[in-house]
Amino acid sequence: MRSGKTHVVITVLRRCLVCDEEFEVEEPETADQIGTPCLSCSAPTERVEIRSRRTRPVVINPHAAALGRLGGLKGGPARAASLSPERRRQIALHAIRTRWGYED
Repeated sequence: MRSGKTHVVITVLRRCLVCDEEFEVEEPETADQIGTPCLSCSAPTERVEIRSRRTRPVVINPHAAALGRLGGLKGGPARAASLSPERRRQIALHAIRTRWGYED
């Protein structure tokens, strides 16, 4: 299953506030205008120019996804087993009425 989640990554030109060295770096669009340390002197840098913008899919941790799936597979049948037949019927009727716009 694919995730529809994406985030925007921009390629920017940054200039050091101390040594005036310029370098190109990729960073999230939400990164601060001033912030990323200079590669040579570790002083703060400022964003001078945005060169390109693109979207990338969010990287999903497969271990966390597997754990979530395990819980999801157990949860539905466990809940159904704990409900009485009358309560299951009430839930189903409520779902039908909500879906098709009937008033109670």
